Amino acid sequence: MLHLRLIVPADRTDEVVRTVEKTVGTTHLVVLPGVARVPAGDVVLVDVAREAGDTLLAELRALGLDTDGSIAVENIDLSLSRRADEAEEEAPGEGADAVLWEHLTEATHEESTLSVTFLAFLVLATMIAACGVVLDNAILIVGAMAVGPEFGPLAGLSTALVQRAPRLAARSLIALVAGFVVAMALTTGFGVLMDAFGLFHKDMLERARPNTDFIWKPDMFSFVVALLAGVAGTLSLTSAKSGALVGVAISVTTVPAAANAAVALGYGDIDQMWGSTEQLLLNLAGIVVAGTLTLLAQKFLWARQRGRALRRP
Repeated sequence: MLHLRLIVPADRTDEVVRTVEKTVGTTHLVVLPGVARVPAGDVVLVDVAREAGDTLLAELRALGLDTDGSIAVENIDLSLSRRADEAEEEAPGEGADAVLWEHLTEATHEESTLSVTFLAFLVLATMIAACGVVLDNAILIVGAMAVGPEFGPLAGLSTALVQRAPRLAARSLIALVAGFVVAMALTTGFGVLMDAFGLFHKDMLERARPNTDFIWKPDMFSFVVALLAGVAGTLSLTSAKSGALVGVAISVTTVPAAANAAVALGYGDIDQMWGSTEQLLLNLAGIVVAGTLTLLAQKFLWARQRGRALRRP
């Protein structure tokens, strides 16, 4: 269940209440006249089944509450109410399968912002991966994959393509391109510094590395894994099961490929640099393609589901 707190201009309260009452899957409706101060208006509280939440949010935005009032949404972790159980049963579909497009757009907008924190995580992850490829250490590679924040902009790009949001697409592309350029440049310098201290050597990069050779030798399996990871990551975001994102992060070789390319560039190993760059681009493309197709499929299925019964007679 979701809990909505609405600040409504007084002249639109009756219309908002009628909209809520007609929406399948709503319950625990409370109206507090005149209690809101900034912005001024009435406060309306209501719980709604997750599978009916997207439609209700869209209609509330159509009434202008996002501009003239406020719409706040919270997940309800525990609700001991027979009426809440009935509301969930009335709403079509399953809550775990529901997509809240407004929430997804907002979440990916935040995650796809080129910030100092985003850059710091990406740079640190790439440097950790650089140590992993030079030492041929799979544990460091997995750790670097888990630290990398690049899935946020990738999900943002997929969401932007489906929702036709050019600003979100531009923001995501800037975060991806600028983030990896900065991370790879700094990691190249990091590799040169480690070499100066005698911790990295060129022969360590060019020797046989059975645990990490795949990073700069892309093949079709790389693209297939990226597709599967893109589907899993998108489902994790839309179903609010964020725990699966860790598994997605360690399934693809975006950060390790960037790290290998950066270290190889520092040593002038063009073959490894280009191979790693191809691996990076292949993984990024696979995740975006899979994420976009997954969102399109979800949008189509939920449009059909909503067409069946979202209104009380």
